[in-house]
Amino acid sequence: MSFLLSCPHCGPRDVNEFAYAGEVTSRPTGSPDLRELTDYVYFRRNVAGVQREWWYHRFGCEIWFLAERDTRTNEVLRVELPVHAEPKAAPDPAIPDTPAV
Repeated sequence: MSFLLSCPHCGPRDVNEFAYAGEVTSRPTGSPDLRELTDYVYFRRNVAGVQREWWYHRFGCEIWFLAERDTRTNEVLRVELPVHAEPKAAPDPAIPDTPAV
């Protein structure tokens, strides 16, 4: 089944221009045990309804983005670019007391 998916940069395109990369998951925190790691790697919620998914515009601008899609109807409710964590500011370099000669 084909449907339109709207790229945040290029606008609406046929879904065949994109690569589906799975639903958005959360990494286990701390020191996960084998069961938690197995669940993270192999199991998905796979809901019949709205889920957040990763998509890649392979035949277009080549960006990764998130989409909220109803898996029952393939209706795309929202697309957005991922929010990256702000990098920590580098500490100010030490200023020598005397100039180098």
